Amino acid sequence: MGLYDSAKMVFDCMRSDGHLPDSWNVGFLVSSCAQVGRFDLAKKLLAEVQCDEVGLSSFVYNKLLDELVKRNLVDEAVCLFREHMGLHSHLDTCTFNILIRGLCRIREVDKAFAIFNDMGGFGCSPDVVTYNTLINGLCRVNEVNRAHELLKEVQSRSELKPDVVTYTSVISGFCKLGKMEEASVLFDEMISSGIKPNPITFNVLINGFGKAGDMVSALTMHEKMIFLGYFPDVVTFTSLIDGYCRTGQVNQGLKLWHEMNARNVTPNVYTFAVLINALCKENRLHEARDFLRQMKCHDFVPKPFMYNPVIDGFCKAGNVDEANKIMAEMEEKKCHPDKVTFTILIIGHCMKGRMFEAINIFNKMLSIGCAPDTITVNSLISCLLKAGMPNEAFRIKKTASEDLHMSSLKRAIPLRTDMDIPMAI
Repeated sequence: MGLYDSAKMVFDCMRSDGHLPDSWNVGFLVSSCAQVGRFDLAKKLLAEVQCDEVGLSSFVYNKLLDELVKRNLVDEAVCLFREHMGLHSHLDTCTFNILIRGLCRIREVDKAFAIFNDMGGFGCSPDVVTYNTLINGLCRVNEVNRAHELLKEVQSRSELKPDVVTYTSVISGFCKLGKMEEASVLFDEMISSGIKPNPITFNVLINGFGKAGDMVSALTMHEKMIFLGYFPDVVTFTSLIDGYCRTGQVNQGLKLWHEMNARNVTPNVYTFAVLINALCKENRLHEARDFLRQMKCHDFVPKPFMYNPVIDGFCKAGNVDEANKIMAEMEEKKCHPDKVTFTILIIGHCMKGRMFEAINIFNKMLSIGCAPDTITVNSLISCLLKAGMPNEAFRIKKTASEDLHMSSLKRAIPLRTDMDIPMAI
């Protein structure tokens, strides 16, 4: 029995002896149980104090709801609200904001609006945090026009004023959809309203313009950012580098990489990934390989998508031995190869006529629990048949059908991805 169970026993003894704990003690116990994830005890206490008519502050209820939401138990939080908290009159705006935040986080925006619509019935009015959360939730599910309308609703209310978070959320939504003109108009509106953009606002716009291939506008935003006294961070540099790489200006991206290091801005996983992928697309494999080596100086855990373009490049160049070495390095760094990694290597070995090595890689893939898809299986079967190895092809097909439950293995078709992985046909 833990300390919280013991505390509950003391609580029960007090009640049975007719000594009702005051609201402060009950509130402390409920909040403490919630904080350590003992929601079973917290809910029992709530049910019991309702019977005893012990009044609890909104802080206690909000703490319980907040802890549930933090642990992604959003449905449980909503149920608790519906079952218990509807009986209490001391709910506040924060109570609703917690539930709305949780529902928006799991993309249940319509349910969040249902909670929002309940606020008036409890005498609560939405604040700017309420609206910001809903606007951000709408943008997360790509309902940006609806988010923009909600922003206009905030603007029309005399008691509320949109802030930098409100505008940035909608600007970010437009940028994600590639609607840079709308994002720019809203940015100008924000400035004319006297609201100063923050670094996140600039990073969102720089990233959006970069992805749209408009480096002139991206660099203009970069200059405005510096003018307002904000120092470019890793997100700023990565967005600009990505923009240059997308527009075929990899050398400009590399210049920014050196400037970034000169300013002691530490690159992240995505900075490396952007440059590695871009260099591989230009067949500059040894430079990409050098970036993989540079990652040793950083303490972040590498991801398969950082290695896959380089492995793919060496396989295309016919250097599968180097590709094998890179995969070995991945595993040394506790970066587990994924389905794409294995598929690249299987096809690479097939193209070099190393059919048994390809089969071994396929078997290794299965042994570590990495499930292949039809592209992987079809590619290997097709190559085995072309190599005059029908028995091995039949075994692979049987494994796929019986062990992997792949019922329909069709003829392999060319695989088209960002890396243009070759496909056996």
